[in-house]
Amino acid sequence: MLSFVALIGWTVRTRRIGSAAANFVTTAPEAREVPATRRWVEWLGLAYVGVVGGGLAFVLFFDGLAQSEPAPAAFWRDTLVLWVAVLAVLFLRERLRWWNFVAIVLLFSGEVVVSGGVGQLAANRGELDVLISSALWALEVVIARRLLRTRSPATLAIVRMGLGALTLIVYLAASGSLGQLGAMNADQWHWALWTGLLLSAYVATWMSALARARATDVTSVLASSALITWLLQLVAGTTVVSGNTIGLVLVVAGAMLVLVGARGRATWSELRA
Repeated sequence: MLSFVALIGWTVRTRRIGSAAANFVTTAPEAREVPATRRWVEWLGLAYVGVVGGGLAFVLFFDGLAQSEPAPAAFWRDTLVLWVAVLAVLFLRERLRWWNFVAIVLLFSGEVVVSGGVGQLAANRGELDVLISSALWALEVVIARRLLRTRSPATLAIVRMGLGALTLIVYLAASGSLGQLGAMNADQWHWALWTGLLLSAYVATWMSALARARATDVTSVLASSALITWLLQLVAGTTVVSGNTIGLVLVVAGAMLVLVGARGRATWSELRA
């Protein structure tokens, strides 16, 4: 959380009008004030983003990851795009284009190949925890997208990191593991700081993207993180080049299709305007 405060401070200090930093800490121009009668709904949404999205879902995900193999766990994690697509249509009134459907098929096909086929998937406790965490995050995406109509990306990012960190501390205390934090040495705190900075940058980027693009499109592009996971495994020597090439090509093709489709949609809207 301290690393995130430092990132916010740097962003505020270096922002320029119209820049990404300025957009991050300001609300959208068309934002409207929330009526007093519905303010409690907004507070409930912020609580979900912080406590569930930033805390409890992480507990489920990492507990599930510890009890399952990385590839199947990554597949269940990336079902996020399917959950978001359904919820976005129902609650955000997003209209899926043909390229959204094709991209989702490509993304899922690629994930199946990367995970070693559906035969590698198992209905065990670990994979079920990862699946539940993905569903919880999908609901968070929809709630955050609605909140970003009246709140800045920085506000939601601070809530997610702050309440999320507090929730994790409460969980550690309840599970009797809080003492492990005090037992960490300087080297471990060093890595924790860098991890916190990376997570802070991710949350900031994620909220900024959600404020300016459809939830389905943003989540579809996120599914291409399978490529990063594979590259890290390749460097660690835990995977081979030929085994996942086709799957990764399908994943990247799906993400690129969304980027091209969303860009074309934005250009067409500008021309019509």
